[in-house]
Amino acid sequence: MSTVLIVIALVAVFAIVVAAVLYAGPGRGGGRRGLKRRFGPEYDLVLTRHDGDTKAAERELDERVKRHGDMKPQPLANESRELYVAKWAGLQERFVDSPAEAVAEADQLLARLAGERGFPEAAQHEEQLAALSVHHAQHVGGYRRMHRAARAQSSTEELREAMVESRALFEALLHTRAAENTRPHRAGAVGRGGRGHLLKPKGSGA
Repeated sequence: MSTVLIVIALVAVFAIVVAAVLYAGPGRGGGRRGLKRRFGPEYDLVLTRHDGDTKAAERELDERVKRHGDMKPQPLANESRELYVAKWAGLQERFVDSPAEAVAEADQLLARLAGERGFPEAAQHEEQLAALSVHHAQHVGGYRRMHRAARAQSSTEELREAMVESRALFEALLHTRAAENTRPHRAGAVGRGGRGHLLKPKGSGA
């Protein structure tokens, strides 16, 4: 074999090895950039929780991808989708008189919806959040905020913001198909009146 052919063969093998390493790396290619692109604000949250330790944060996120990256959303029957929409709209209206109760029930409703779509059940809340962060990283923060607000002495404004932010994940879970689970979803379509209708408690003056 000529020297030129040997060189070409070595270059080809090197390229294949590099491609395989990148594919198997964190976030399935791209290393840190791949993880930051996939997780967005969730990447920064995990990094903060690990006190800026990039390696520890990326190990956690990489492990999430390994556990949940191949999950495909379970189909949601039209009847179930309509029932979830009606329940959420009812909770938006109930918020006017009972903000804390409405948020607590919305938190449970969102957990049930996630479970029905194939994510870990509500009893495994942290694992459910981890799985959701892999497939809905842009929206999982709102759900996390609502879950905290439902269990704390939160002000009405904190409850309102938590429910508004969590609705993006609610909509994503309602409409996501298996091939769409990394696409952003438009917020504000669920419930009567859209975002402007939501959550003006009595006596708020707004």
